[in-house]
Amino acid sequence: METLDSHPPCRLCRAPLRHVALDLGMSPLCQTRVLPEQLDAREEFFPLRVRVCGSCLLVQLAESVSPERLFQEYPYFSSYVDALVESGRRYCEAVSARFGLGKHSRVVEVASNDGYLLQHFVARGIPALGIEPAENVAAAAIARGVPTLSRFFGRETAAFVAARDGRADLILGNNVFAHVPDLNDFVAGLALLLAPGGVITLEFPHLLTLLEGNQFDTIYHEHFSYFSFGTAERALAAHGLVVFDVEEIANHGGSLRLFARHADDKSLPPTAATTALRARECEAGLASVERYRAFAARVHATKNDLLETLIRLKREGKQIVGYGAAGKSVTLLNYCGIRTDYLDYLVDRNPYKQGTFFPGVRIPIHAPEKIAETKPDYVLILPWNLRDEVIRYTAGIREWGGRWIVPIPRLEIVS
Repeated sequence: METLDSHPPCRLCRAPLRHVALDLGMSPLCQTRVLPEQLDAREEFFPLRVRVCGSCLLVQLAESVSPERLFQEYPYFSSYVDALVESGRRYCEAVSARFGLGKHSRVVEVASNDGYLLQHFVARGIPALGIEPAENVAAAAIARGVPTLSRFFGRETAAFVAARDGRADLILGNNVFAHVPDLNDFVAGLALLLAPGGVITLEFPHLLTLLEGNQFDTIYHEHFSYFSFGTAERALAAHGLVVFDVEEIANHGGSLRLFARHADDKSLPPTAATTALRARECEAGLASVERYRAFAARVHATKNDLLETLIRLKREGKQIVGYGAAGKSVTLLNYCGIRTDYLDYLVDRNPYKQGTFFPGVRIPIHAPEKIAETKPDYVLILPWNLRDEVIRYTAGIREWGGRWIVPIPRLEIVS
């Protein structure tokens, strides 16, 4: 495992970060929009280097870009992913029943995106508020009928909302914990806003799944931290919050959903699931920095396998296109050096991205209908965690013998 002379502080415990687990080189910001008139302009690249804290074992990136720059305007709209909308509906039903949420309750979602999840609470008549820093995305949520405050979340915002609206019976944060540069300010805000007897749920990609599933493309600048169950527990405990339950869910290729409460609330005792997962992570070696040594070798092998396959297909005269201009696609394409010499174009359902060019590699992005027009031989599924959804949307390629390429966790060609 590489060590560097420069040792930035851990964002959780402030110990120097001496261990580098994986270096993915230089990469652009994953939510950059490159307009046609910007094709000849310079684009900024930043180091994508994964470090492990030898003290608290939090896996993280050193902060190189301000949160304001990353999230003030954000081109990712969750409502374009059917699986996330459906997951949000099921979540709303489950927690409403489990914790007796109703018209008397208050629900707050941190990083609520375009209201794809809170819309289900609103439909049930449960008072809900979204907190979303990206103004363009917050506007889409408001248009959907979801009350939304466009601010970054931390102690200051928590105090403002608590004073204005009262404390929350349920606070949820889906796919936001990894995006937080100042973990202590964020978690302190959760504790401040949570009502006595209230519950917090946090959903984030599971570090163990990332390692076992070779999911290196989930590493990008917007993801500051990569949590195991143990490191997430420690981050919450530092501010008087106790994890009492955990669920393993399929979102984003394999995530955890933690349930937490105030430490002095004894009404929700820890479940057996927390004990079992803690033990499994220990058995998997996550309590040692040495566990991450083999990860880099697997990542390099994945890159070689994908490039060898694309080179072979191009030499055979095949046309290959990509599906999905998501954040993970930026890491994969830029790390592997895949440009228009391999992929003719990309498609994405999000109109905000159509007509632009992909960050770094500058591949044009079109609407999905482009596939039926050009009839490519292969479609590279970049959001591999949504492979079933993508294959369903592009099933028509079978009419001309088209096939799909799935790069992760291992290269697979699907007919």
